[in-house]
Amino acid sequence: MHTPPLILIVDDEENFREIFGAKLSAAGFRVETAEGAKTGIAKATSLMPDLILMDVKMPGMEGSTAVMKLREDPAMKDVKIAFLTNLGDPRHLQEIDRKFSEEFGARDYLSKTDDLDVIIQRIKAILGQ
Repeated sequence: MHTPPLILIVDDEENFREIFGAKLSAAGFRVETAEGAKTGIAKATSLMPDLILMDVKMPGMEGSTAVMKLREDPAMKDVKIAFLTNLGDPRHLQEIDRKFSEEFGARDYLSKTDDLDVIIQRIKAILGQ
């Protein structure tokens, strides 16, 4: 693990990358960003981050496809990945999201609409902090 832990945010929304990246940096993480899945895959393989936060819905290539491509690379098979998205029915969010994440080899599914402090705590748990 890097010191401080390195998190790669892969999301097509520039404002989200900037705001969330600043929040993660303030929480003591090193942050890199990528604006789409293809760029995210390239950065992930070169940086070997401790955690990848992957948006699900992006133009060009969806996050689930990007995660499957990353998992095909033996060097990337154990990198921690969590989906980060606005998708999901709040009534069934936890059960659906956990199943979706597991199917694609991700550790968790974080909603962009959750409180950022709650997301930070979940990220720390994923990283074992």
